[in-house]
Amino acid sequence: MKLSANARQLLNARYLLKNTEGRVIETPEELFRRVAKYVASVEKGDSKKWENRFYALLANLHFLPNSPTLMNAGLPNGQLSACFVLPVEDSLSSIFTTLKNMAMVHQSGGGTGYNFSQLRPRGDMVSSSGGVSSGPVAFIKIYDTATEQVRQGGKRRGANMGILNVDHPDIVEFINSKSEGGNLQNFNLSIGISDDFMKAVQNGTDWDLINPRTKKIVKTIHAQTLWDQIITQAWATGDPGLIFLDTINKHNPVPKLGQIQSTNPCGEVPLLAYESCNLGSLNLSKMVKLDQEGERTVEWDRLGKTVMDAVRFLDNVISANHYLLPQIEQQTKGNRKIGLGIMGWAELLALLNIPYASEEAILLGEKLMEFIQSKSYEASAVLAKEREVFPNWEKSIFYPDRPMRNATCNSIAPTGSISVIADTSYSIEPLYALAYKRVGILENQTQMELVSVFVSKMQEWGLWTDKVRDEVLATGSIQHLEHIPKKVRKVFETSLEIPWKSHLIHQRAFQKFTDNAVSKTINLAENTTKQTVSDIYMTAWKYGLKGITVYRDGSKADQVLQACHLNRSDNC
Repeated sequence: MKLSANARQLLNARYLLKNTEGRVIETPEELFRRVAKYVASVEKGDSKKWENRFYALLANLHFLPNSPTLMNAGLPNGQLSACFVLPVEDSLSSIFTTLKNMAMVHQSGGGTGYNFSQLRPRGDMVSSSGGVSSGPVAFIKIYDTATEQVRQGGKRRGANMGILNVDHPDIVEFINSKSEGGNLQNFNLSIGISDDFMKAVQNGTDWDLINPRTKKIVKTIHAQTLWDQIITQAWATGDPGLIFLDTINKHNPVPKLGQIQSTNPCGEVPLLAYESCNLGSLNLSKMVKLDQEGERTVEWDRLGKTVMDAVRFLDNVISANHYLLPQIEQQTKGNRKIGLGIMGWAELLALLNIPYASEEAILLGEKLMEFIQSKSYEASAVLAKEREVFPNWEKSIFYPDRPMRNATCNSIAPTGSISVIADTSYSIEPLYALAYKRVGILENQTQMELVSVFVSKMQEWGLWTDKVRDEVLATGSIQHLEHIPKKVRKVFETSLEIPWKSHLIHQRAFQKFTDNAVSKTINLAENTTKQTVSDIYMTAWKYGLKGITVYRDGSKADQVLQACHLNRSDNC
């Protein structure tokens, strides 16, 4: 098994078992064997066969599940799910019961999402005490403080998604709640957006803010004014993002169970209250072969077989999981949602000599994701025949013609840590830079990344020289090296060198064949204007995306990925 130095460092710090003295007592091979054996243990037939199949998936880095599965599978009371949505209702009892449940989820390695829109606004009457409400933002701050004190599984910081709907009276306070840099560091914030609001912005009309307790209009403001405030804060801090709730519910696979109001922390899994989801990602950089002409091409057969095994793996996780609350077990087993996604997309494109910002990349992305979704559904149908349909199938969009084991099969997650383990590019993102620093994922340690696919391709083309290396380590880019052919420079355009519309079109292409959602950050240069952010958010809605997030370079002090300057005295 070939693992990069960064992968081994991350595995040692977070994933490999340690004894009571904190010493690592497990190898990566033993980690993958532990996970494969436990996930295969629920098989009714030949569990050893499936253990070996699953081990090969992991050890060859063809597929990796979400971090809690890697960390906890095979441990006593191992909690294996990545993400949860917990309800927050308008009572002190509900608010603090959910806070307690959040702490348990974070301690087990999971992340949580909530919609705070049922809470009465700041200053509203509380009849039981004769006092007034603190409002949702005050309670979000309490959740944030609690998260700070409870590390996820003792191995990573807690992650939250906080949503407030755009018609809530406290929406302006929510929009501005991260305007001071240190606030709510453990929350991603998104506004629950309706089609009606977007139309009001388009038409320049007024917008009503409604008290969720009384259902009465408490204020009317100009929709464009509210939009401008959203854009200003997203430009300044990266928050809030937008969650398009009407679009999400248009594609709700179990509409008879109610409306979806929230997502997981990164937005790729819209979930009902108390649902959890189990995620995993296919490593596209491993799905390449040489054709008869010696050209690289997608290895569709291997990809199809990997999808079939990965769907079975994720369905097994639902059965093998330890559930923290009976409500979570009931909801999760009722719908059996899984989210099989991808990582290594940018690396695959580079291997195939296809620029990210090209029509060819978009067409391949659509073809690839349609293939993965089709194979995922095929795998779920096979499991339904073998193991029965998911219990809420008769309440789903698949009833009565399509027996399915899982209400959803696909999500595209950010793949932060597992991409490092697999030594490939994140999710469907372009290469951030050709050399960069990864800061803060291992406490105070910094990892330096020189993109391996770039180096190998430059060596293959006879273009790897000390001059190129120095330029890349200094700037993370080759766009200023005019001696390098233009088509090569085009293949290795990085995130900030790619037009925002190409980012969005990629998200749309993959969303078309993803039944959950796509987590995608539109990375923007520091000099990006507010008008551009406005155009991105509006276009995302028009494209039928389920959510949108932007990040303007340098707009947060604790930026995880940073340009590398190895030839400077500050070093990586």
